[in-house]
Amino acid sequence: MTDQTGATGIPEPEGASDIIDTDFEIGQDNLEGQLGPFGFDIHNPVFVISGLSVVAFVVYALAAPEQAASFFGWLRPALTSTFDWFFLSAANVFVLFCLFLIVSPWGRVRLGGKEATPDYSYAGWFAMLFAAGMGIGLMFFGVLEPVYHMAISSPLGVPSPFAADGSIIPENVEAAKEMGLAATIYHWGLHPWAIYAVVALALALFSFNKGLPLSIRSAFYPIFGERVWGWTGHVIDTLAVFATLFGLATSLGLGAQQANAGLEHVYGIPNTITVQVILIIAITGIALVSVLRGLDGGVKVLSEINMVIAAALLLFVLLAGPTLAILSDFVTGLLAYGADLGGLSNPIGRTDDDYRQGWTAFYWAWWISWSPFVGMFIARVSRGRTVREFITCVLLIPSLVCVLWMAVFGGVAIDQVLSDPATSAVKANVIDSYSPELSLFAMLEGLPLASITSTIGIVLVIVFFVTSSDSGSLVIDTITAGGKVDAPVPQRVFWCTFEGLVAIVLLIGGGLGALQAMVISTGLPFTLVLLLMCVAIFKGLQTEEP
Repeated sequence: MTDQTGATGIPEPEGASDIIDTDFEIGQDNLEGQLGPFGFDIHNPVFVISGLSVVAFVVYALAAPEQAASFFGWLRPALTSTFDWFFLSAANVFVLFCLFLIVSPWGRVRLGGKEATPDYSYAGWFAMLFAAGMGIGLMFFGVLEPVYHMAISSPLGVPSPFAADGSIIPENVEAAKEMGLAATIYHWGLHPWAIYAVVALALALFSFNKGLPLSIRSAFYPIFGERVWGWTGHVIDTLAVFATLFGLATSLGLGAQQANAGLEHVYGIPNTITVQVILIIAITGIALVSVLRGLDGGVKVLSEINMVIAAALLLFVLLAGPTLAILSDFVTGLLAYGADLGGLSNPIGRTDDDYRQGWTAFYWAWWISWSPFVGMFIARVSRGRTVREFITCVLLIPSLVCVLWMAVFGGVAIDQVLSDPATSAVKANVIDSYSPELSLFAMLEGLPLASITSTIGIVLVIVFFVTSSDSGSLVIDTITAGGKVDAPVPQRVFWCTFEGLVAIVLLIGGGLGALQAMVISTGLPFTLVLLLMCVAIFKGLQTEEP
């Protein structure tokens, strides 16, 4: 095993030999890589394959944008209509596995060993988790999704409250409103956070407790043994890089679209691909500065700033909107979510294709593609937590905050739509003319101080953008460097730059549809990796003393 100054920076804990054999040092040598051109710490062949593939993808999409747009337009519906059952079933497995670990004796196992203590306070831990995990998504979908599911997608066949002529059907209002909230919470509650928890737990367990490198392949040592240091491990890590890169690119593309929409709404700046490309370039440049500052000096500081601004905006909307109705929506949404969870998670025999395939299958692929990024990030800041504490916090507390966010932003929007549909800016931009990137600003338009709060919303989207790009670059860098957390600076700069370039070429080559298509195509094979990861976690915990 390497010592404290070795590539992993983690000593072998007592009992690690129960799962790691004496050939580990040979495998570790294979992961250390070599210093190559431009100061890159080349981890052959993961860095070379993933780096060259990303460069080739960027060149292709820029050289043939029309062909790329046509391909992406076909890819997303083809995958979601074929594999929706698989995504839904896999997500159910992850939730059940996490619940099992909470109540099992292995819940007492401490990440890092029995004497380990947490590196971060709860406040700092949650701030980094939220800002890196779901920031841009909450901003983009917080208003859009509850309204859309209430009025358009009809989850589980619940009818819309709007007739064909736009008038309200009173008898449909309550059921549609409850389903809009429940269907949204389903996408932001237990299931996505269970996906993140599985990856984060695997990485933390095998790195902190077993002394393996902080890399996706390490979690599969109980299944593949020494083969994880060879091509089996190379394939796993390369898939993780692709999934992370395209998952991040989707979020960056959404952030650029929403920031541009807000700038047009408030300041009249044109909402065009050109402006969005300029935004991505500028924000990627800011992210590079944060990347150079590292985890504590960059991501942690930005995350805490982000959470303060987000909490302030949340509190303003809660107080400026129908406060009692919003709080009622929070409770109503939770109850409806509990009542409809079985139906919403059922993968077979359903007819709500728009919701199940257009939304749920895409979401699960998106969360799965983000899981190497968010999982590794959570793992790095979660040393010292017990398995029970870790899973409970990652599953329940973020889910409740997401529910509150959706109840506040979505609840105000629903109230505006139903109270005065003729003048509702939300109805005009979500229901009548689908402009998802404008939904947040349309809702804020109906509240006091709209220009100020919309500007704050733009700033929040941009800071979330920077945080995601920053932390994502650090994670991809760690994977391609064989688990090292202190890889050379030029390598971090490379990945941060190409995250922005991938987002740009996907926007040029098909917009939102292209972003979503690439998420699904990379999330699909990585779903198999996560299912195997559950088996590896179980095997790894069996060697720990509860």
